Amino acid sequence: MDETAKETLRQAALFYHEHPKPGKLEIRATKPLANGRDLSRAYSPGVAEACLEIKANPEDAARYTAKGNLVAVVSNGTAVLGLGNIGALASKPVMEGKAVLFKKFANIDCFDIEVNESDPEKLADIVCALEPTFGAINLEDIKAPDCFIVEQICRERMNIPVFHDDQHGTAIVVGAAATNALHVAKKAWGDIKVVSTGGGAAGIACLNMLVKLGVKRENIWLCDIHGLVYEGRTEDMNPQKAAFAQASDLRTLDEVIDGADLFLGLSGPGVLKPEHVAKMAKRPVVFSLANPTPEIMPDLARAVAPDAIIATGRSDFPNQVNNVLCFPFIFRGALDVGATEINDSMEVACVEGIAALARATTSAEAAAAYSGEQLTFGADYLIPKPFDPRLSGVVSTAVAQAAMQTGVAKRPLADLNAYKQKLDASVYKSALLMRPVFQAARTASRKIVFAEGEDERVLRAAQAILEETTEQPILIGRPEVIGQRCERMGLNIGPDKGLEIVNPENDPRYRDYWGTYHELMARRGVTPDLARAIMRTNTTAIGAVMVHRGEADSLICGTFGEFRWHLNYVTQVLGSERHRPNGALSMMILEDGPLFLADTHVWALPTPEQLAETAIGAARHCRRFGVEPRIAFCSQSQFGNQAEGSGKRMREAIALLDALRTDFQYEGEMNVDAALDPELRERHLPGGRLDGAANVLIFGHADAASATRNILKMKAGGLEVGPILMGMGNRAHVVTPGITPRGLLNMAAIAGTPVDHYG
Repeated sequence: MDETAKETLRQAALFYHEHPKPGKLEIRATKPLANGRDLSRAYSPGVAEACLEIKANPEDAARYTAKGNLVAVVSNGTAVLGLGNIGALASKPVMEGKAVLFKKFANIDCFDIEVNESDPEKLADIVCALEPTFGAINLEDIKAPDCFIVEQICRERMNIPVFHDDQHGTAIVVGAAATNALHVAKKAWGDIKVVSTGGGAAGIACLNMLVKLGVKRENIWLCDIHGLVYEGRTEDMNPQKAAFAQASDLRTLDEVIDGADLFLGLSGPGVLKPEHVAKMAKRPVVFSLANPTPEIMPDLARAVAPDAIIATGRSDFPNQVNNVLCFPFIFRGALDVGATEINDSMEVACVEGIAALARATTSAEAAAAYSGEQLTFGADYLIPKPFDPRLSGVVSTAVAQAAMQTGVAKRPLADLNAYKQKLDASVYKSALLMRPVFQAARTASRKIVFAEGEDERVLRAAQAILEETTEQPILIGRPEVIGQRCERMGLNIGPDKGLEIVNPENDPRYRDYWGTYHELMARRGVTPDLARAIMRTNTTAIGAVMVHRGEADSLICGTFGEFRWHLNYVTQVLGSERHRPNGALSMMILEDGPLFLADTHVWALPTPEQLAETAIGAARHCRRFGVEPRIAFCSQSQFGNQAEGSGKRMREAIALLDALRTDFQYEGEMNVDAALDPELRERHLPGGRLDGAANVLIFGHADAASATRNILKMKAGGLEVGPILMGMGNRAHVVTPGITPRGLLNMAAIAGTPVDHYG
């Protein structure tokens, strides 16, 4: 990288840390503080009640304060990765960053605490004095051997988990990567020879972890800057190194590397030479983890050992050993059961959980976050990516279970499955709301046909459907394309692996399909030749014909193209007196709950009758998600203050609903702010018939509904479920091009619900 590029990156990093406000953290209140009543509860006199409860039972601190979800990242800045002893103050950006990762990946609140204290025993005293404030302590960037002393003292004196991530976090991720590397190389823990460079905290912890996993201590050869650690050596030794001393006359890395199965480097750049790799065993495992420049660059290692399995600490090569795969989730599990420590069993459970995830099918979310990378288990994919959302549920649950089994959990969980579901729901924002829909879908095994079967999002959704539901996906597309893409993405599905495929270029049912389509459309200008052409090229029409013929229960289309184009063919084939579109409903999942919007796509300028039908359909679908509908008809007009425009149509729609005596709340017409703010609405219309904030907004223009939907997605972080096509008896749904694989899975669950569940 040239100097100009380096300076550009430097300035970008500094700008990131400075703007829009300095630093990467802030503190937010979790309770309202809007009036005197709130103040009296948050502080004096109400706060005394919580204090007295905790005095009577210290365990209640986790109930009435943030302690149970609060971690301290503590450092004296004596061994900051890649920077060395830069001092406590200069280490603060790193510690802030660690706190951000805790929050992002595991929703753990975190304070960074930088301490000007180089004496390890005095530093330990300071950390121990923090026990009343925190649920756990993460020691960070403290030089060896001081870090061993600090951690040992804190673990002996404190009754909360103390975890030095540089040691144990690195060891856990190395353990997971090594587990899978040996799986690929077809080697066993008890048979391998390990050579390691680096006698620091991380290196020693990694070797201890390998011993826990089954490596024989006599098969471990540790080298440092002075050469082999051997029995009788006195130079630069400590008890941690001495535990791995070999009774040998060999002295150098060059001498001990011969026949090694695993090289573990946590030392410095260029330590491992190509000639060293050439001496290693067949299918060598090379973990060169020095950062930013590894002990050997991957291309140099592969030049002499093409079959080498390689990991580094860098993000620009496969198999980055990154502690973020571990520490958020081991702390999450420990905090949630009130663990008094993080023990060996919890660490091994973390190793096994991480390793197992890499061997499973890659999640769609991880694939999207790492677009273009090959995420298929093998030599170049030994450990999952940090943005794999399954890490929280799988790893934290394994850690919590191990804590309970080893008796260190003060608050054991009654139901581990429920706990995992809760963690998954915290990652997948739609999981909690979609649960009743998935449960209803499991009452019947329905066939869902996907019009765009070659789309990678559809393929990932099909994988998830087969894993998580009782539904059977049918994909329209070319089998060879589908097979190639499934293989490239590491999916265990394909044309001959559980997938039913309709090939538009060559399907034995082609004649039946175009005949059916022609029969339906013969008096609407469609000739036999046109019917044949459409059944070769138009996958939405093919899918609709399949549903019409009873070969599928529901169609999902629209991952590319324009909504109304797809809707046209859906209506042509599946429309009837009973089944006709009456609006599209989008559920936007926001921080404070769901908000339903309609009509987002079907009617550009709905009539009063269409508005009323949309409201009835929206209320019905709301209840499918366990939400009681409170519907607001939204307009520029506010309770009759504009005679014409959308307000007039809204008022007429409300009159139609009044005549029907419906069983849900609705009110209007009103501005959106009045719909969402009950106090504001009360000032405009005291005694209205809507209780609380509206959770369904019906708009008089598709433009307004669609704009609101997109603003909530792009600026408020809203997650969309939908659009749900109402009025078609669940026989078809037209999605939008921005939909994700998880969104398609959600739509498949909606489509998989038998029609009698919602009318």
